[in-house]
Amino acid sequence: MTTETAIDTGTNELLCVIRGRVAVITLNRPEARNSLSDTLTPALRTMIRTCGESPDVGALLITGAGEAFCAGGNVKGMGAHRDPKKLEMSFDEKVADLQERQRLLTGALASVRKPTIAALPGPAVGAGLAIAMACDIRIAAQSAFVATGYARIALSGDYGIAWLLTRLVGTARARELLFTGDRVDAARAEAIGLVNRVVPDDKLQTEAFALAKSLAEGPRLALRYMKDNLDEALLFDFETARDHEAERLIRLTTTADHKEAVQAFIEKRKAVFTGK
Repeated sequence: MTTETAIDTGTNELLCVIRGRVAVITLNRPEARNSLSDTLTPALRTMIRTCGESPDVGALLITGAGEAFCAGGNVKGMGAHRDPKKLEMSFDEKVADLQERQRLLTGALASVRKPTIAALPGPAVGAGLAIAMACDIRIAAQSAFVATGYARIALSGDYGIAWLLTRLVGTARARELLFTGDRVDAARAEAIGLVNRVVPDDKLQTEAFALAKSLAEGPRLALRYMKDNLDEALLFDFETARDHEAERLIRLTTTADHKEAVQAFIEKRKAVFTGK
């Protein structure tokens, strides 16, 4: 039986449990389609960091309660100016503040050296779409859809959405999706590479967790190095990336996990990895 440990996030707007080495992080504002808030967002940043660093966690699974993943920012609240301190900030201070918030959310999520999966039970819009794209793998329910949404409120985008979109679907489609803000249903999202797979609505959480659990039980050092290799594929020339791959592979040949994997292959059994 898989054990489950609840983690105190400091708010009911975000839930987190550790189940079978998988940190299941649930955005829990279903009445607002799990849109970000001044309470939910800081808690999410903290959980990304905490679970990303925890030796008890092998993979992160981020999802939303109810029928949405995340509707992005609270559009109704954008004109309300609820925080007087922000009204008093200079332009440069506002820019620095957003840059820091972005770094600690999608920036931190992309930097996690463990597999990360987004399970989309419904819409992922704006910053919510950026959060999903900052994960390694996206699984969507058949009824889900995605949209950039920024053009509809006369904004240009944040949380790295243009960078993330371009690398997932290419520059032409990224421009189309940002300029129009059109909804993209799950089937088309899968066809253009925006999500990895689409599953029936009632099987989303089961299938997403099964994948997360299989990755969490995998060779964690090898998976960490795979993420390094994949990140560098976007940054370096072929020769540099290839040389770094070689260095990492040779390091892994000395690990207990590699020895265990070879022995398990010979003995025709499932390997049990310890991260050493």
